[in-house]
Amino acid sequence: MTTEFTTAKELHKIDPVFGQASFDNHEQIVFCNDKDTGLKAIIGIHNTVLGPALGGTRMWKYDNEWEALNDVLRLSRGMTYKSAISGLNLGGGKAVIIGNAKTDKTPEMITEFGKYIHSLSGKYITAEDVGTTTPDMDLIREVTPYVTGISESKGGSGNPSPVTAYGVYMGMKAAAKYKFGSENLGGKRVLVQGTGHVGETLVDYLTKEGAIVTITDISESRMEEVAKKYNAAIFSGSDLYEFDCDIYAPCALGATINDDTVYRIQAGVIAGAANNQLANERIHGGILQQRGIAYAPDFLINAGGIINVYGEIVNYGKEEALRRTENIYNTTLEIFNLSEARNLTPYQAAMAIAEKRIAERKLEYSK
Repeated sequence: MTTEFTTAKELHKIDPVFGQASFDNHEQIVFCNDKDTGLKAIIGIHNTVLGPALGGTRMWKYDNEWEALNDVLRLSRGMTYKSAISGLNLGGGKAVIIGNAKTDKTPEMITEFGKYIHSLSGKYITAEDVGTTTPDMDLIREVTPYVTGISESKGGSGNPSPVTAYGVYMGMKAAAKYKFGSENLGGKRVLVQGTGHVGETLVDYLTKEGAIVTITDISESRMEEVAKKYNAAIFSGSDLYEFDCDIYAPCALGATINDDTVYRIQAGVIAGAANNQLANERIHGGILQQRGIAYAPDFLINAGGIINVYGEIVNYGKEEALRRTENIYNTTLEIFNLSEARNLTPYQAAMAIAEKRIAERKLEYSK
């Protein structure tokens, strides 16, 4: 009896799923488990008011399952607002597979995961993300039509990373225009954190415009490869966040702007590809604004990837995807101006636009 009471008491201390701050009224969470392939995955469907939930599948070796759950909840929520502010008729969803993509992933596991996606009958559509690839999406396509980012040879739009990078570049130029008075990045000192597919392409754009680029990455070999290819400097200091630069571009994992870093950042602009860069959107967004740092909301400027794969659903090509992605420049300026006019942080201004679009669509349904 004592043991049972103690266990119940201890369980009572654990916040239930619905009580998590990141839950934020998610419509559905699906836990996927397959013993034979070792699959352990979570699909988060945040909101489908504007359309089916579309978002990539991330494979990552999380420290624990709560960390994985929190990540998928934050990511899927972000996808809702990313699609809304980009004018896409899509809802927000995301998936995570727990494991090391380099050592644990197998074709059988990815195929089994595809079957779970198919069981949702189109409510969730996947794409690639950290730890997954275009060939993985091709495998999923063999068991379900609810996947985007498949190979161009199979009728898809291919790897969305280059278009994502282009959107970040457009958002960065708009932020520079707002903060420095000119969109020209020539001579600007830019720190790019993370040199994956998106980060590398961003470095390419910046280098061609004449920016002074410094890079950092957890993979030393990857960092050296990119540095050599684009003649970029490698960060060698002791504190990344105190690095003296004009623009900080976080292009790896999220929450790099947190209690520990928010007062140390020296850049005048933050514009990068990583999702959920602000550990606490309200607090850290407010501090950046107080410090005069122009933060380009990540869920807006990294929307090029979803704009690209959306073309597979509504049948527009690369040229239209690039045109829509280029418009991120105008939307970013609009958000900075709204932020100033209404005394909001840029994040709050972006959210206001996205939430207004969702609310209007919801009202249409209720009539």
